[in-house]
Amino acid sequence: MADTKHKYRLAMLDDITLREVFHFRVSLLGAVSVITITLISLIVLLSVLIVYTPLRNILPGYSASLRQQLIQESARVDSLQTSLTVQRQYLDVIKQLTAGDIATETVQSLDSLERVERAQIAEQRNEVTEAFMAQYEQKERDRLMLFDNTETRSMRQLYRPVRGVIVQSARPDYHQYGVTIRTTKNENVMAATRGTIVSVDHLADNTYAVVLQNGAFTTIYRHVAKMLKMQGTQVESGESIGLVDGEHDVVVELWDAGKFINPEEVIVW
Repeated sequence: MADTKHKYRLAMLDDITLREVFHFRVSLLGAVSVITITLISLIVLLSVLIVYTPLRNILPGYSASLRQQLIQESARVDSLQTSLTVQRQYLDVIKQLTAGDIATETVQSLDSLERVERAQIAEQRNEVTEAFMAQYEQKERDRLMLFDNTETRSMRQLYRPVRGVIVQSARPDYHQYGVTIRTTKNENVMAATRGTIVSVDHLADNTYAVVLQNGAFTTIYRHVAKMLKMQGTQVESGESIGLVDGEHDVVVELWDAGKFINPEEVIVW
């Protein structure tokens, strides 16, 4: 205790005359107090910057939440643009009604416009439309069922991972285990089976490689442009996990307990 109260005299001397220019006294307790206060102030300042400024986005774990927030905000902007378009059309009708250009009896409310439009579309259904719908429903049912194959250990249900055209088949002899699919912009990349997204890796071309795990069954997607699900998320069969940009072809691989499965043989494309 005596050492902490002992004060030390520090002086600065002139190099030529060796006269004392100024001096000050400091104790060990005072020095420790200044250092402690400085460290606490720095920790508080860094905490405030991380919590209340965009600096937190450079930390691991925050970038994924920021990406998800950007996707949600983008969807909200699209919804607002649609609502704004409807409101503008409605105001145009009000202006025409006020000017006497249209009759009052022909004006309908915003709530009834959508119901009338759907009713008109339903009335326009003909034999060709019915045949197309029946064929589409049958195709969707067939897509969900996977026949019992000798390459698989159990009956599974697979969903087509992405809508598009296969431009490159799998070639295991050349160590190419995935099928390459060419799609359009903003096409959904969907889960072939229910499972958990165990890995999301960023590739050199600014796309993602996604690994979906369902027991011993693994689905790998490469060149996903935008992620809609985070690593560790559980998804259902047919649920969208990401989007494509139309510039990169999507590659899909299927593995069962480490054994290669050709996607063209088990998925109805």
